[in-house]
Amino acid sequence: MKTLIRLLFSTFLFLPLSMLSQELTAKQIIEKADAIMKGTNSTTSVMKITTERPKWSRDMTVKSWSLGDDLSMMLITDPPKDKGAAYLMKKKEVWNWVPSIDRTIKMPPSMMMQSWMGTDLTNDDLVKQSSIVTDYVHTIIGEITIDGRLCYQIQLIPKEEAAVVWGKIIVAVDKTDFFQLRVEYYDEDEDLVNVLTASDVREMGGRKLPTRLEVTPMDKKGQKTIIQYISLEFNTGIDESFFSVQNMKRLK
Repeated sequence: MKTLIRLLFSTFLFLPLSMLSQELTAKQIIEKADAIMKGTNSTTSVMKITTERPKWSRDMTVKSWSLGDDLSMMLITDPPKDKGAAYLMKKKEVWNWVPSIDRTIKMPPSMMMQSWMGTDLTNDDLVKQSSIVTDYVHTIIGEITIDGRLCYQIQLIPKEEAAVVWGKIIVAVDKTDFFQLRVEYYDEDEDLVNVLTASDVREMGGRKLPTRLEVTPMDKKGQKTIIQYISLEFNTGIDESFFSVQNMKRLK
């Protein structure tokens, strides 16, 4: 979920690729990769989220809106039993609108690491409390080929002052298009916890990008969450007033 909603363009997008390949540092590569799923202003998307378990699977359809790094809203449109449930993320706070009980719940810090809607994503993933650009020290550690694409392998180690969940992250970034094709998340003991893979590269919202993401927990056999983009639009003109608790109840 870390690559889904954040919005900020990098000026490096306008440099020639030959120059980029010769001169980009590890941090600049991560900045470019982080910008792929962003627009210069606001974004609207529709996603299908599939939760797979050894004995069952569950599909959800979610519409989302975002503005900058700190404002986003999500609405469940399917299945019928969850339809109308909404989430508002403002900076590091999350509100949940539950239409079945006509109630808005503000999530306490103790709930941030709990599963979001039964998926392999957490409430903390929704708020993106850490930034892969600013909260980590970046080092190129090698190359790897994924789905025929040559990628940089970049190690991210958290800065001492950063309040982050992960002890280490290793990102595989396509050397031509700068897609994040694989992200490995390690705990403080350097045990691999989750793997995020991106695939199905195609044009959407006027740009080419991966449209399928899979989150796989390493300690839970037969379990994963799949996120597939149905539609994605950039720079849709949403302003800050859209992201309010009152509006969350009126989403359609």
